[in-house]
Amino acid sequence: MILELKIKNFLSFKNEVTLSFEATKDKKLEDYQVVEIAKGIRVLKLGVIYGANASGKSNLLNAFEFLRDFWFNIKESKEEETNVIPFLLDAETPRQPSILKLTFFAGKEKNARYVYTLEINDKVVLSEKLEFYPGVQPAIIFERSLVENISELVFGPKIKISQVAKDEIAIKCLTNMSVFAAYNQVNTKIEMLQVAADWMANQFMPSIEPGTSLLGYSERLAAEDESAKNKLLTFLRKADLNISAIESKKVKEVVTDDFINKLKVLEIPKQELDRLQKERSITQVQTTFEHEVINDDKTISHFSLPVEYQSDGTKRIFGLSGAILSTIRNDAFLAIDELESKLHPRMIEFVLEEFLKESKHAQLLVTTHYDGLLDEDDLLRKDSIWFTEKQQDASSNLYSLADFNGINRLTSIQKAYRFGKFGAIPNIG
Repeated sequence: MILELKIKNFLSFKNEVTLSFEATKDKKLEDYQVVEIAKGIRVLKLGVIYGANASGKSNLLNAFEFLRDFWFNIKESKEEETNVIPFLLDAETPRQPSILKLTFFAGKEKNARYVYTLEINDKVVLSEKLEFYPGVQPAIIFERSLVENISELVFGPKIKISQVAKDEIAIKCLTNMSVFAAYNQVNTKIEMLQVAADWMANQFMPSIEPGTSLLGYSERLAAEDESAKNKLLTFLRKADLNISAIESKKVKEVVTDDFINKLKVLEIPKQELDRLQKERSITQVQTTFEHEVINDDKTISHFSLPVEYQSDGTKRIFGLSGAILSTIRNDAFLAIDELESKLHPRMIEFVLEEFLKESKHAQLLVTTHYDGLLDEDDLLRKDSIWFTEKQQDASSNLYSLADFNGINRLTSIQKAYRFGKFGAIPNIG
């Protein structure tokens, strides 16, 4: 689970901000919102971010996505850029490094504390460090610095690794890519590093944007896993979409030369193109939903319709349900931008309710403009709610509802938010 992320000079975040999942002393909704991950450390399963358009909500989620891509992206040349973008609306910050610091818990018992720190510009990694906590004090797993434009990599004294493996990882570690990407190319295993790498690869889900197509993911999940299909169906039934059954199956279709020629102009992996030319077939998933209808005479009829005939809202909730199910199963972290996209407000509440009830060590971070959640006392804690606000210098600020005094005296947090008590609303003149 993630404890916190600190970012500085990244996209619209000029000054350092901290998004924290650490729970306050508030005991509200303790049973299904808070996980005591280690002695004295209580971690929230949910974070909700509010803010005006262009205030930095999406950029905050982009920080998580940047890390996910950077960790395992293997560069073909040290001349490639790192793809980090600093705060550009300033004379100095474009020449300064971006800094990201992630604190998380991983391992078999999910309670080993790690701290990952990255200092990077658009050309090179200036420093990269991974620490863990075997006790009260941190111990270094690796520390990497840039010396005369060459990456120097040092492993901590508690790390068991041969000199040959050290040299091989160092050689693979180009100045513009992560130590994890280099480590993945070497035939060695460093136990404490491997725990962190496994968490990063398997429990850090790709972010979901409003335009992200999730339909195919959930279709494949339903076609390959009967248990998952049943859980997806239960989710849809609870959502009251009158869907009584799901049928997903894989179908092989023959591909023509014309189809393959059209694919050649697209950027698809050469390995996949070679496979198509050899096997001359493609496997697709076909999904139908069975709808239960009550007739005028109170009898019940069932009708099967292909997935493409479903409403945009039904397809969105089906797609989201697959991603959330995988997040729960893997005790993973998932970020969703604009959760309300194509969803009724009550459906937004339903999605969050189901996630909180079903998850154990999974985490969900969402951005939304739906302020009706603010008055859902049985759904959100105050320390789960965050705001982004654009400053006069066009940079983004991030702060928590829990930072404000007198919140318990308010009759409606939603109304207080709309009247600007917490900021983070459009300044429409």
